[in-house]
Amino acid sequence: MDDGVASWRCDLTPLLSYPTVDELAARAASLAARHPRDARLRRVGVSRAGTPLWLLSVGHGSRQALVVAGPHANEPVGGATVLRLAEHALADRRFTDGADVTWNLLLCLDPDGLRHNERWLTGPYTLGRHFRHFYRPGFLEQPEWLPDGAASAALPETRALLALQDELRPFLQCSLHGVDVGGGFVELTHELPGLDRRVAAVAARLGVPRELGAYDALYWPGLGPAVYLIPPPRRRDLAAAITEAAVESTWYHPYGYGTVTAVVEAPMWGVAAVGNGAPHPDPDAELRSVSRTLRRDTGLLGELAARIRPYVAGVPDADRLLAPVEDYLLVCPGLADAWDPDCGNDSARPLPPMTTARLAALRLAGRRLALRTAGLLHQLVTRAGRDPADALPELNRLMDARCADLRDTLGARWIPVDRQAEYQARVVRAVCALAVRRTPGASRSGEPGWGPGPAVPMHRE
Repeated sequence: MDDGVASWRCDLTPLLSYPTVDELAARAASLAARHPRDARLRRVGVSRAGTPLWLLSVGHGSRQALVVAGPHANEPVGGATVLRLAEHALADRRFTDGADVTWNLLLCLDPDGLRHNERWLTGPYTLGRHFRHFYRPGFLEQPEWLPDGAASAALPETRALLALQDELRPFLQCSLHGVDVGGGFVELTHELPGLDRRVAAVAARLGVPRELGAYDALYWPGLGPAVYLIPPPRRRDLAAAITEAAVESTWYHPYGYGTVTAVVEAPMWGVAAVGNGAPHPDPDAELRSVSRTLRRDTGLLGELAARIRPYVAGVPDADRLLAPVEDYLLVCPGLADAWDPDCGNDSARPLPPMTTARLAALRLAGRRLALRTAGLLHQLVTRAGRDPADALPELNRLMDARCADLRDTLGARWIPVDRQAEYQARVVRAVCALAVRRTPGASRSGEPGWGPGPAVPMHRE
């Protein structure tokens, strides 16, 4: 198996936009129908709204690789990536039989959430349009998290993924995520020496910046540039869980099977500064600026939310949109204080040394939190069809200012969907190549009788 940096086939289907839920299912079904011996599609569960959760399996290898797309509703690149991985695996047997790998591709873990983002999925891709139609459910409604442990998993999507992990016992699990504005990086449950060099080669070839101080991994050990080690989960309060992410999750659930889990992040808008690991000339001044802006934005958004709530109570999906607003308003004040050098933060988790990359990541995080909150409130007001609190002008001014900051000050530039998917697919291939070397023995197949013979016809609705 190659390392993911070798030449990519040029005859794969171009991806000009993100696939919708229905397009994902249709394209996967078409692939399975055209390749009945080597691919099959089966339903492994249903969402809360009754949408099928589809698994496309390609190859006949004894090692099971599980790739999970769409764990976060606002990160659609994974759907494009699994289609690209499937096409490549079907076109090149070295990717499957040659590596003794079966690729199990979960098309979308949160299809209901993805549907709520479809207003911006097909473009045009501008920051303002993206954030005004952004949707991501509240923390407790995100299917990868296990706030009460695996045995108490409440969401059907979560239970379906846990069952699939227990069935396949994969040697590798890749969770496909997307960074709205920033750079690419990888988080691992096990060390894979050399991955940082392979990621660097893929990123350089495709012109994708690497996040050398990723906000998600701010407190985590580094395994090389843009590669981080996910710490073992531990129980904590909701605010810490949202901001530090090292909570019990489906990332660690298959750890006992020896599974290597890789969280592969690909950016939509790239920012060069996140790849600058040099010391910052005045980190305290930058931290004060980032904290001050986040604190001011949060105060304004809290006031607007209080003004908006009374007259949106009857708006369809008001509770769904308000849940993440409450989460963001909960965590933002604490983040502003934690980042502010004048707050005398005596936390047991002090900030690491502030490089230019880390400071850029914090600035992006602050802008992102404000824009997401404002975008959700904007949707509430527009769906209500009236604005007695006169909130829309203030929301629009805030969003326009923060988008301009991302675009003009930080230099955010759009990365075409096809390149995002190609970057993520190549990184997955690089992770797989190293994980195969780490696990020379075969893993148990989760599907009895799924061998080199004819594939079972796909299940249809």
